[in-house]
Amino acid sequence: MNRLLPFEWIAAVRFLHEGRVQSALIVSGVAIGVSVIVFMSALLSGVQGNVIRRTLTAQAHVVVLPREELARPLRDEPGRTAIATVQRQAQRLRSIDQWQTVVEQTRAMPGVLAVSPVAAGPAYAIRGNANKQVTLYGVDPAHHFRIVLLDDKIVAGGTALTGGDILVGTELATDLGLALGDKLRIATTGGLAATLRVVGIFDLGNKGANQRTTYVALRTAQPLLGLTGGVSNIDIALADIYAAETVARSIAARTGLEVDSWIKTNAQFFTAMNAQTLSSMIIRLSVALSVAFGIASVLVVSVVQRSKEIGILRAMGTSRGQILRVFLIQGGIVGLSGSVLGAAMGAGFVGLWRATALNPDGTPLFPLSVDPWLFLAATVIATLSGVVAAITPALRAARLDPVVAIRG
Repeated sequence: MNRLLPFEWIAAVRFLHEGRVQSALIVSGVAIGVSVIVFMSALLSGVQGNVIRRTLTAQAHVVVLPREELARPLRDEPGRTAIATVQRQAQRLRSIDQWQTVVEQTRAMPGVLAVSPVAAGPAYAIRGNANKQVTLYGVDPAHHFRIVLLDDKIVAGGTALTGGDILVGTELATDLGLALGDKLRIATTGGLAATLRVVGIFDLGNKGANQRTTYVALRTAQPLLGLTGGVSNIDIALADIYAAETVARSIAARTGLEVDSWIKTNAQFFTAMNAQTLSSMIIRLSVALSVAFGIASVLVVSVVQRSKEIGILRAMGTSRGQILRVFLIQGGIVGLSGSVLGAAMGAGFVGLWRATALNPDGTPLFPLSVDPWLFLAATVIATLSGVVAAITPALRAARLDPVVAIRG
């Protein structure tokens, strides 16, 4: 078998075997570093995915709104302003002009998964002597519930809506003593009212949202809110949630309407996510550098310990290039061995997390999975780090003078 291997590989394996205690320690160090990187990457991905899933499955990625109404100064004579200070005008609930055209244009855009017109506004939920202020959302269930994944949040009933149906949150149902099939009166600030039947109760994972949010059919909400035939906003879901701001700017440029993205409306949340990602990258980089310096230090010691052997090899005709490759191969072997072991340890830590990090009902705290490409990337990076870390000691070994090295 040894005859089939180049000299450099034979020498590298023999050096590692002779210093097997050192080799085992540095391989263990690499394995621990790689396992930390793998587990942290999986944990961060799981945490971010869980937060984003909880946050963005209850809201649109992009929302199109009517243009803001602007107050205009009054003039008593041509060229002269009668009122020096113009106050900002209060915004009325109004419809988007030509909203059907905007919906069709938006649906044709690349990367758009779903588009839903919405008629939304304030209202009162009244049952007996009790009443609660709510936000009434008139939606087309076939489109809107592809944006807000309400089917996953239903705790009783369903999401099908006809003209006389309403969906309410768990907190509102508790406050008003509502159950499936009960009647609920909805009154708006315009003096209009309708009595609707509760066909579904949902839990958005937020107490305030569960108290305020109600859903009815679009054609039910439009006349109640004074938007007959109109919509107050258009909700959009995207395939790439991080492209929301770019898509919002594109829609605004095309239509001249006000367009908000979830990145803009959740600026603090988005900043926190970016800070978390950056801090994780810094930690992973620090671990990788520690692994590289560990490999380099062990190989430097190996060069010092084996200077006589290196001198003898040089005296026997071994070239500087061969000596250089011997130590580069050692670095690669250490990096590869440690990374494979570390990837297995990282997978074990992920499995342990899944088995122990559970909610009181026994369900997982949040989904945690490892991308197979992460194992490959960690292995490649650790192996390359081993080779790069070996460059300095390899050059030192290659430059040793045979006579000086043999004399010690």
